[in-house]
Amino acid sequence: MAAPVGDGERRKQISVRGIAGLGDVAEVRKSFNRHLHFTLVKDRNVATPRDYYFALAHTVRDHLVGRWIRTQQHYYERDPKRIYYLSLEFYMGRTLQNTMVNLGLQNACDEAIYQLGLDLEELEEIEEDAGLGNGGLGRLAACFLDSMATLGLAAYGYGIRYEFGIFNQKIVDGWQVEEADDWLRYGNPWEKARPEYMLPVHFYGRVEHTPEGVKWIDTQVVLAMPYDTPVPGYKNNTVNTMRLWSAKAPNDFNLQEFNMGDYIEAVLDRNLAENISRVLYPNDNFFEGKELRLKQEYFVVAATLQDIIRRFKSSKFGCRDPVRTCFETFPDKVAIQLNDTHPALSIPELMRILVDVEKVDWDKAWEITKRTCAYTNHTVLPEALERWPVSMFEKLLPRHLEIIYALNQMHLDHVAALYPGDTDRLRRMSVIEEGDCKRINMAHLCVIGSHAVNGVARIHSNIVKNSVFKDFYELEPEKFQNKTNGITPRRWLLLCNPGLADIIAEKIGEDFITDLSQLKKLLEFIDNETFIRDVAKVKQENKLKFAAYLEEQYKVKINPMSVFDVQVKRIHEYKRQLLNCLHAITLYNRIRCNPSKSFVPRTIMIGGKAAPGYHMAKMIIKLITSIGEVINNDPYVGDKLKVIFLENYRVSLAEKVIPAADLSQQISTAGTEASGTGNMKFMVNGALTIGTMDGANVEMAEEAGEENLFIFGMRVEDVEALDRKGYNAREYYESLPELRQAIDQISSGFFSPRDPGCFKDVVNMLMHHDRFKVFADYEAYIKCQGQVDQLFMDPREWTRKVIRNIACSGKFSSDRTITEYAREIWGVEPSATAIPPPNLPRN
Repeated sequence: MAAPVGDGERRKQISVRGIAGLGDVAEVRKSFNRHLHFTLVKDRNVATPRDYYFALAHTVRDHLVGRWIRTQQHYYERDPKRIYYLSLEFYMGRTLQNTMVNLGLQNACDEAIYQLGLDLEELEEIEEDAGLGNGGLGRLAACFLDSMATLGLAAYGYGIRYEFGIFNQKIVDGWQVEEADDWLRYGNPWEKARPEYMLPVHFYGRVEHTPEGVKWIDTQVVLAMPYDTPVPGYKNNTVNTMRLWSAKAPNDFNLQEFNMGDYIEAVLDRNLAENISRVLYPNDNFFEGKELRLKQEYFVVAATLQDIIRRFKSSKFGCRDPVRTCFETFPDKVAIQLNDTHPALSIPELMRILVDVEKVDWDKAWEITKRTCAYTNHTVLPEALERWPVSMFEKLLPRHLEIIYALNQMHLDHVAALYPGDTDRLRRMSVIEEGDCKRINMAHLCVIGSHAVNGVARIHSNIVKNSVFKDFYELEPEKFQNKTNGITPRRWLLLCNPGLADIIAEKIGEDFITDLSQLKKLLEFIDNETFIRDVAKVKQENKLKFAAYLEEQYKVKINPMSVFDVQVKRIHEYKRQLLNCLHAITLYNRIRCNPSKSFVPRTIMIGGKAAPGYHMAKMIIKLITSIGEVINNDPYVGDKLKVIFLENYRVSLAEKVIPAADLSQQISTAGTEASGTGNMKFMVNGALTIGTMDGANVEMAEEAGEENLFIFGMRVEDVEALDRKGYNAREYYESLPELRQAIDQISSGFFSPRDPGCFKDVVNMLMHHDRFKVFADYEAYIKCQGQVDQLFMDPREWTRKVIRNIACSGKFSSDRTITEYAREIWGVEPSATAIPPPNLPRN
């Protein structure tokens, strides 16, 4: 077996990353040495690899700054409509390589670093992931920022600069253990603090109704300090801004009450205010109604809206004096996109500013608010919907509660006029849920306060219209849209799979990087033996490289000729990692039963984090590691089957495992995964999909042809029918011997000999209250996995299907998604024209 291709070798190959100009290389070397010496104050004799990483990061950052300033200047002068993407999560991953790719600097840096006797890939590995997100929703926001910059939109990402991002996952004795993610420990070279734009945010207090208007008084103030991170478009000289807010106590915090008291205590109490931006809540698709979380949601909204309005009022570059005072044109100059309900407070906060502060008439303010805001729904799972207790609002945000009550009354009056006497409809559609604990339904607030509501894949948008927001759809059908998710081909093809990007560029040129639909041209080469061989060769190299990484990092040896069968995503019952486990056990039992029979070898890799408070998800991880423990140490099995848990799955690990995968598992119960985006990453990187007709899998099958994916299991209609009939797990357990054997083994302690009762909760859930019907799809899944084995034994046919999948993945670029948001929700047109680079005169 050939050794994996090293970075030095790859540098010599022709590459879509362009030929490094000698001038560029000399310039990078000079800049690198200057930063090492003057920025980091290090001599080359004492510099550490981390110093070299920072020197390179500063060198690359220098190339951003001129473009960044020029882009912002360009926006101030032209005053385009601005897009504000509000999200509590931005799962950015690493920045260095992405910046080099988008600036066309990768080859120059590679060569310069090589000439300095260093290895670029080694330096890239030193960078911490910016893990300011949980999974799909936060990573989508990151892909969207890349696409908005690449499409030349005047867009801003606004969020929170968490001091601690998603926890680092350690596996100890097969259990998940969480460790704080101190990602800022060594400093972040990509951010720039902007203390001059610091803004106050108010909490608590009381409301006073006076003849001059409403006043919110006696509040506690927390300061929001902005940190800006540049977001470069792909080779178009556009550099947009992601602005993340950090909480800071004002200098007089607590000192007024403490005048005669303890000064030291008062200063220590500053932490209470600053805790707001301390840590990311680690829940994916689950609502935890904690006061600190509500504070985070209001904190980002209040700071951002002040910033938006300041920018709206001043139109000339560098000028902070208000110019515009009339808000009539606000929706023509500002679009606010709410990434799920987490920033829903934008709606009452914008109303508060317009009515209480800017003295705009209530009805006019409501019209402006609705025309400005749009809402993206990300889930249909009831446990994920945000429903805040009214009592918490009363205390924390009393004025916002009043505004929400008034908006709800207006809304219900409208509904009552259209449906006289239909009190049940009023109850269903109210923003306020009555009951022992009155709650505010944030999704309902978002729907009434937005001019557009979208789901994130066609099947999900249909569920949104016909089930989750059925009553609202009947009221205003024109509000509801679909925007199928996408991923950025810069990070998820060019950066993570340069080998594949190269052979594609050889065949169809480089335009696919900004127009992924051009991958369709690869269909011409589906029978081209050279191309078939090249695609297979790139995949094999990626597999060897990943196998070497696993051996180096986790000391596990895997068979690089096996099927790399991968399921990486957050651990959740609805994603059905348990179905994958049952397949692994079934394969194991078949090997044990017939050791001499020839098997298609498999390496099953499962990775993902469980929310720290989600007991069942943590048990699922323990089950996966326990199954691996037994299978991987059974001499009868050898290298026919391995089960590997990929520890600490994160963006930078995804960039390594996805290009190496043969099989992508997307096996959620139909109707539960809103879209999925990992599915798209695997498709463009040449893995075949085994999956249910759920989320964007439906559209992937439509694009590539259902026969080119391994589709199995119940459709949404089947799940609904089974719900009406009543799902009885025992029926499947009794009638499927291999399933029964697997469950009995889990139950009896076969996989946990030292603690035989370890998995009783898992078995009890599967047998008696499995909302996601694992057993109902077991038989179809096992059968479908047999078809995977069959095809894998015919490498040419397998690779032809891979090529067809890659060729048909063009729809799933976030450039296409953002173009649709721009035209159909924000009312702006993407621009293909590059801004002139900083070294050329403007215009």
